[in-house]
Amino acid sequence: MQTEKERPFGMRDKLGYMFGDFGNDFTFIFASSFLMVFYTKVLGISGGVVGTLFLASRFVDAFTDVTMGRIVDSVRPARDGRFRCWIRRMCGPVALSSFLMYQTAVADASMTLKILYMYVTYLLWGSIFYTSINIPYGSMASAITADPGERTSLSTFRSVGAALAGLVIGVGTPIFIYTTDADGNQVVRGGAAFTIVAGIFSLGALICYLICYRLTTERVSTEKKEGAKQITLIDTFRAIAGSRALIGIIGAAIFLLLSQLLIGTMNNYIYPDYFGNAKGISLYTLLSTAIMLLVVAPLSVSLARRFGKKEASVAGMLFSGGIFTLMYLLQLKNMWAFLLLSIVGYLGLGFFNTVIWANITDVIDDQEVRDGEREDGTIYAVYSFARKVGQALAGGAGGWALEIIGYDPAAAAQTDEVLRGLYLSTTLIPAIGFFAVAAFLWFVYPLNKQKVAENVAYLKKKREA
Repeated sequence: MQTEKERPFGMRDKLGYMFGDFGNDFTFIFASSFLMVFYTKVLGISGGVVGTLFLASRFVDAFTDVTMGRIVDSVRPARDGRFRCWIRRMCGPVALSSFLMYQTAVADASMTLKILYMYVTYLLWGSIFYTSINIPYGSMASAITADPGERTSLSTFRSVGAALAGLVIGVGTPIFIYTTDADGNQVVRGGAAFTIVAGIFSLGALICYLICYRLTTERVSTEKKEGAKQITLIDTFRAIAGSRALIGIIGAAIFLLLSQLLIGTMNNYIYPDYFGNAKGISLYTLLSTAIMLLVVAPLSVSLARRFGKKEASVAGMLFSGGIFTLMYLLQLKNMWAFLLLSIVGYLGLGFFNTVIWANITDVIDDQEVRDGEREDGTIYAVYSFARKVGQALAGGAGGWALEIIGYDPAAAAQTDEVLRGLYLSTTLIPAIGFFAVAAFLWFVYPLNKQKVAENVAYLKKKREA
């Protein structure tokens, strides 16, 4: 319950939470969009080996994510809260470990050493330090406010933070890492370009995390009552396995990230290689972010309140799937037509991305209604692991697709067969993923507008008792 000394929920919390995901995505989006490029085009590691790394690391995350969730739920809260304290503790290690992944000096080492370096630094960042800050950060939303409308606002501002980070990374990075060779081909710049950009983004992440820590306040008590039954990890997984809400949102999240991140990965190849213009990468990021900030974010709260988060998200994902299917059927040769349709297709994707974090707090509430116990960190950890699976599948799919279609990173120009494969991987495969997201939300995820309202009313009455 809120005490008299606590600030009421307001814009300060929204901005603070926004900066939290800004910090997260300075390293996450940079890795999702350009780490494959660094590994394949700078270090010369094959796409298949990189894809295997992304997938194998998720087995490590299966342990580290859930372990971190249990730590957050079990350890006594610090003076600055149960969740905020981890942002203070881990912001430095996350920023440093991200920077270590992009050391161009390793390019001259043997292939064995490069692969070893790749595994060690990637696992250090993604499976250990990023997990140790992302699980508490994501869980913190339910401790900032119990109001569903305010949680949707937090989710929207979190998505704005991600969009701003994506804008900075997607627009700025290609300018610094791509150049044109003597034959007019778009190639990755040599020297320390990648390392310098990574250092700048790591510093940005550190600053954003500290702003998040400073501006947010935990209000909703998550203390266990004295004499309450100790919940074991087996009890938790048994409850999670029986939660249609969590299973539904996990399925939707995996296919959402598979599609979204596959588009981001393949954009780094289709614009320079298929359209011959690396500027398309920056333009896509700039325009999709503008659509998100100017159209999707302002409408998200009102649409969610009127139609329900589930209902509006299903419609949005069907729309995006339809647009990307159309792009595949048209087999576009004009970059501007391709870019325009990509941005239109981003509208539906953008809405679900904006409200998905509020869906997670709904799932946490639903679990408490069903079982009487609240485990924010553990449930969010399971969901976070699922998102990482989606990220890995996207990275793996990108790497394996490059291998299957015969992409040659050393070639100045790709064959027509390779170019056709790039086009299919950037349009039809994501479209199928979008339709799968809509199916999971509609047929599996049970938390429609009415059910969410019932859960909120029940928990309010419980806490007032």
